[in-house]
Amino acid sequence: MESKAKVLIDCQDAKGLVYKISKVFYDKDLNIDNNREFVDKEAEKFFMRTVVTGKFEPKELADELTRVLPSNADLRVITPRRKKIVLLVTKESHALGDILIRHADGELEADIEAVIGNHNILEELVRRFDVPFFHIPTEGFSREEHEEHVMRMIDELCFDYIVLAKYMRILTPSFVQRYEKKIINIHHSFLPAFIGANPYKQAYERGVKIIGATAHFVTDDLDEGPIIAQDVIPVNHRLSWQEMQRAGRDGEKIVLSRALNLVLNDRVFVHGNKTIVF
Repeated sequence: MESKAKVLIDCQDAKGLVYKISKVFYDKDLNIDNNREFVDKEAEKFFMRTVVTGKFEPKELADELTRVLPSNADLRVITPRRKKIVLLVTKESHALGDILIRHADGELEADIEAVIGNHNILEELVRRFDVPFFHIPTEGFSREEHEEHVMRMIDELCFDYIVLAKYMRILTPSFVQRYEKKIINIHHSFLPAFIGANPYKQAYERGVKIIGATAHFVTDDLDEGPIIAQDVIPVNHRLSWQEMQRAGRDGEKIVLSRALNLVLNDRVFVHGNKTIVF
C-alpha cells in the first residue's frame, strides 16, 4: 500500500544536498509531489520540505536520508495524522469563536482537545461546539501557582500545540520552557511595533495609518518570538482607539487562522528568532 509523508530537513548547507536527498527518493522509487527549499546564506543553513508518496517505511526512509545529510541535521519524516491543540482563553471571544467554527466546519487541520480559561465567561460558547471547557480561576493564587494548575491540566491531555486565543496573561519562563516551540500567540499589533498591553491605544496616540496583527511562537521575551504570519488594516485619524480595536479583531482571527494552517501542515521552520515558511 502506498504511503505519504512530509520530509522536513534543517541542516548546515553543503554542496550537492538536493541531489543526494533526491537520489534517496529516486532509489526508493518515491514520487515527489511537492518540494520547497531555501538556503540562508549568512547562517549557511539549508531548509527543505518535500512531500513524497510511494511504498516505504518511515524509519527506513529516515535512516537512508540521515546517511547523506550533514551531522546534527534536524530530520523529520511526518506521516499523515490529525494534530491536536489546546486553547487558552480569557474573556474575548472573537479568536476562539473563529477557531471553533472552522473546527466544526472541518476547515481546521486539527482536533481541539480542550479549552482552558482563567474566567468562565466563554464556557457556554465552547460547550455549544461540544468541546471540553475547563475553568481554572486565578483568584487566591500567585501567577506561578495558577500556572502549575494549568500545566497539570495540559499535561493530562494529548496535544501538539497550545494556542493562546487572546489569553491575556504573561506566561512565566518555566511555562514557556516546558512547552518550547509549541505555544502560538496572536498579538493585536503589527510587531515589532507596540508590544505589550493596549497596542491599539498606543497606535492611536502615535497616529499610525495601518494597524495589524501578528501570530508568533511564544518565547521568554514578551511579544518577540518567531513570527509565523502577519497582516495589516488601513486606518485614519477619524477612528478612535476603540474603533481601531474593533476593526483589528477581524485581522487578529484571520492571521491566527492562517498561522495555525501553516503550522498544522508542517510548513514552518523555526530558525533562531525567525521562521522559514514554505
